[in-house]
Amino acid sequence: MNVNRAVSIFAGLMMLASLAAAHFSGQIDLSHLSWLWLTAFVGANLFQMGFTGFCPAASLFKAIGIKEANGKCC
Repeated sequence: MNVNRAVSIFAGLMMLASLAAAHFSGQIDLSHLSWLWLTAFVGANLFQMGFTGFCPAASLFKAIGIKEANGKCC
């Protein structure tokens, strides 16, 4: 595992944890369809990408011709 994957796992986990905390404390209601489900999808995607290395957004960007950063974070 490299740093980029560890950051993805951590970021995804924190997004999902914050949504869960807000839901269970009664601040938001995830039982209704809302834009918060987009946040949950992005968090889950970050989390799985950290383990599998597959990122749908990266695949899309590569397909339209955006180049990779050659191993650099920024």
